Amino acid sequence: MPSVEKVARTDAGLAAELRIAVMRLRRRLASERQPGNDLSMNAMAVLGLLHRKGEQTVGQLAAFERVQPPSMTRTVTCLQDGGYVERRPHPTDGRQVVVVLTDLGRDTVIADRRRRDEWLTRRLAALSTEERDLLRRAAPLLDRLAQED
Repeated sequence: MPSVEKVARTDAGLAAELRIAVMRLRRRLASERQPGNDLSMNAMAVLGLLHRKGEQTVGQLAAFERVQPPSMTRTVTCLQDGGYVERRPHPTDGRQVVVVLTDLGRDTVIADRRRRDEWLTRRLAALSTEERDLLRRAAPLLDRLAQED
């Protein structure tokens, strides 16, 4: 079996290593969620998007999360039923509504992020200065990979 260093020398090998590492980190961060938070990762992603970008239509949320609008409608309905979001009339298009975070939704996102950031901060502290600098440079690249089609 080839060594990890040899596999990573090819783009396909690097892709495989990144996929595995990112998925493991995602699962680990998911396990560090705020206790008592029973929302799905998809629901939390919607709350996070609303926290970052402000009010959005269901169509905008669906496009950003790359799901079909009926699926997003179900997610938004669950979030609304739980008091995490509200639907309000669209300011310029009477046929649409916008989805807005409630105080509960905002507090949930902030508490969840704080807990996971604290865990990751502790893990980063165990790395060397050079390793943390490398991750600082890699973070924007990983974000760009996630954004591109």
